[in-house]
This record gives sequence, C-alpha cells and structure tokens, in this order.
Amino acid sequence: MDTKRAARYPFLKESAEFAEKNSADLESLLTSESYAPARVRGRERVLQALENYEVSYVELMTDYDRLIEVMSYPYARMIVSLIGDRFLTKRYALAEAVRMNELLNKEDRETVLMVSEELGVSSAVARDGTIHMNFPDFLRLASRLNSVEWKLINSDIHHGVVYLPQDKFSRLMQNALQDKIESELPLMTPDEYKGYLAGDVTAVTMALADTKMKMSPTNGEGMKTEFLPPCLVHILEMSRNGLNLPHSARFAVVTFLKALGLGYEDIIKVFAESPDFDESKSEYQIKHIMGELSGGEGYSPPECKTMKTNGLCYNPDKLCEQEWMNHPLKYYRTKVKDKERNAQRPPENPAGPQ
Repeated sequence: MDTKRAARYPFLKESAEFAEKNSADLESLLTSESYAPARVRGRERVLQALENYEVSYVELMTDYDRLIEVMSYPYARMIVSLIGDRFLTKRYALAEAVRMNELLNKEDRETVLMVSEELGVSSAVARDGTIHMNFPDFLRLASRLNSVEWKLINSDIHHGVVYLPQDKFSRLMQNALQDKIESELPLMTPDEYKGYLAGDVTAVTMALADTKMKMSPTNGEGMKTEFLPPCLVHILEMSRNGLNLPHSARFAVVTFLKALGLGYEDIIKVFAESPDFDESKSEYQIKHIMGELSGGEGYSPPECKTMKTNGLCYNPDKLCEQEWMNHPLKYYRTKVKDKERNAQRPPENPAGPQ
C-alpha cells in the first residue's frame, strides 16, 4: 500500500483501505482525541476552499500524519454536507479538484491511471508517452473549457481516442473530480453525530457568509440604481411603464438581481412596479429562473454579447464601449469601485495652497 498516494488522493479506494487497516472509523474520527488533528485539518480544508480556491498540501513523512490527512477528507465533506449550501459545495469541490490537478500533473503514470479509473475515466499510456482517453469522456470533461487549445480542431484524435500530454489530462481529471464530489454531496449524517460537528459547522458558516458578502457586487447592500448598466435601466423603465417585456428581458433582470444578492421578495417588488403586474403569473417564472423550484443554483445573468444578440443592449455609454467590458455585472462592479476610489481621494482645496 502506498500511504503517500493515499494521503495525496484521499478519495481513492486505497485511502479507504489505509484507514480501515488502522481501524479509523467514523465514530473514532468524531470522538477520539487521536483524531483531533484530522478534525482541525478537515475544517481547514473547507476554509481554504472558501479563502483560496484550493486546498493546500504539504508532503507528509510519517504514516500517522498521512492517516490524519486521509481522515480529514471525510470530516471536511461532513461539514459541507451539514451546511448544505450549494455555493459552498461547488467551491469546496473545485478546491479539492484544483489541488488534485496540481499533484497529478507531476505523478508517475501508474498513479495517473489509478486516479482516472477511480474517477470513471478509462485511460492508457501511448508509446509516445501521451495519455489517451475515449472521445465521449474527453467531450464531457472538456466542453466547459473555453480556451482555444481545447477546441476539437486542436485536439489529437484518432479512431475515437484522444491523445493528451499529462498536464492537459490532469486538467480534465480536475473536472472529473469536481463533478464526482458535487454529485456525492450532501452526505446523510446521522443525527447523533451532528453535535460533534456543530462548532466547526458554525465557524465555516460564518466564513461562508463573509465570503459571500465580499463577492457580492453590492457588498450585501442590495441594488443601487446609480450603478446599473444602461441596458438594465432601460428594461426596468419598460417594466414600470407597463410595456410587455420579452422573456429574454425578464430573464436578464431576474438573473442580474439574483446575482446582486436579492431574494424572491425583493425581485418581485421590482416587477410589482408595473401597472399590469400579476404576481400569480410572475411567481413561477421568477422562482424557476432563480432555481428555487428545482433546488439548484438557478441561472447566471447573460453576458453583454448575449444581451446584444437578444436585442437588449440599449443606450451603451462610454464604459459599455470599453473593449474589456463584457458583462453587466462587471459594469456594476466597476461603477461601485469607481465611487469608492473617488470617496477615498482627499478633497481639493478651492483656495489653493496657502
């Protein structure tokens, strides 16, 4: 058994066998003083996911330290599961996957193939040292990567098999692990165990709220009309004037306001300003777009190019016309930051120097 590999990739069957060999079960993890370092490290994994987008890893020399690292993984997953926040789940899954990518890129081929098999991806090493995988797996894992290097025209494909250097293969395994973790969480945690996790759950919940506050374009202060891009200003004026909004416009407003941190009650108030407002007709559409009916995250607001395609780009100003301006949320954030910078500047002395 390779205990170093077990610690590096705690989702492997080998890691579970390592824990079982050392009689490290769930009850011991939660109650035994011997596993207190694993509980501390488990909380650290989740907090690092929130703060740094990546779980750290330091090479561990003793089997005890490696066992602690292995056991910290299920503890972190229990914390995330008990909080039950989709944003936290996705952020945690990404952080664990990024860590794995960094490690896997430098691994021996045996470990690379073992990890890919664990993640449900059949792979093999070609004579030239590249790693090949089936085209359907490649398409599933690479479709979300938008850079030109991942386009099919730039891929080495022969007879339904894709050949990749190790760094690109590792990057795809990052997506595979992220998908795996997201699909497995939340875990069902027995009620009798929840008390042992309560303190760490509270600490992570507070950190989560702080992270969301920092990421909010409004710093948690709701919508401020002075920062809205011209397209949203125009759409909202149309709604207030009782004009019939196309579905694409309603979708843009709901997703944009949700991204600003507004909930259903606040968003429905915006539409309620319309003279012919009918909440019974609007409720389903809004909740569907927000993801409240499916229990998911809902939809993301459309980019500027999508707004233009849908005929919703109205009265663009100088900021809109900047080459780097590609999203209404970026417009909002830029306006907020501009005001903050202006507020920090010392006032000019109209009388001039004394």
